[in-house]
Amino acid sequence: MSVEGFVVILTTASNKDEGLRIARHVVKNRLAACATVVESTVSTYWWKGKVEESSEVLVIVKTRIDLVNKAIEEIKKVHTYEVPEIIVLPIIAGYVKYLEWIKDETTLGS
Repeated sequence: MSVEGFVVILTTASNKDEGLRIARHVVKNRLAACATVVESTVSTYWWKGKVEESSEVLVIVKTRIDLVNKAIEEIKKVHTYEVPEIIVLPIIAGYVKYLEWIKDETTLGS
């Protein structure tokens, strides 16, 4: 099985509850096979002309590239940030059975 067509979407959220809400939303809607919420991150960034620092959680969404646009739209619907970080990274290698699982679990809703 080729790894082409599989991606991870990264987004940050203000707290664990918001991260879990995002994770559950994309998984429930079959836009991701899995979404992992990583607690206790700190982001330093420019916002409206000044440097800010915030505690956040990281949400790692595992999905297929053909679902990315829909997943981004759905994340934006439930996200509280004015401009949420939503970036997509290709999976360049991986355990074949895991990738098959991603495909199977996201295909059920397609």
